[in-house]
Amino acid sequence: MKPIIYTEGDATRPQASGPLIIAHVCNDIGAWGAGFVLAISRCWKSPEKHYRQWARGQIESAPPFALGEVQFVPVDETITVANMVAQHDIRSDCGLPPIRYDALDKALEKLGTHALHLGTSVHMPRIGCGLAGGTWSKVEPMLLSHLSQRDVQVTVYDFSPV
Repeated sequence: MKPIIYTEGDATRPQASGPLIIAHVCNDIGAWGAGFVLAISRCWKSPEKHYRQWARGQIESAPPFALGEVQFVPVDETITVANMVAQHDIRSDCGLPPIRYDALDKALEKLGTHALHLGTSVHMPRIGCGLAGGTWSKVEPMLLSHLSQRDVQVTVYDFSPV
């Protein structure tokens, strides 16, 4: 088991060498325009482009655009962005936050399998806990189960401009 590394910094500028995945949570309505995705779009255009195409059903080889699915978008020779669909809509519904923990659990399982297959580390902000409205005490055990306990190195970034 590899413990989760917590650090201050910018998850779009991972503090690692070698192949890596930057993971984040997306919504299930195809909207991209607030939160961490803005930082991703400032660095690379392809994750947003591919996400929007996926949401519109324009990528035939992709899994269905649905809660719990993940889209892996290579952005350079060593970095891949994981668009994990684990947020329903963009607003609270009947007092429930947009995060869907069951979908996040499925997405993290797929992320762990992909990271193991490629031999990558995984880097992320505190996924699901910003605009999605989740709590870290529910997210962290999923990271431990699907990534850390499978010997995937995870680094979680609390934003601090570098």
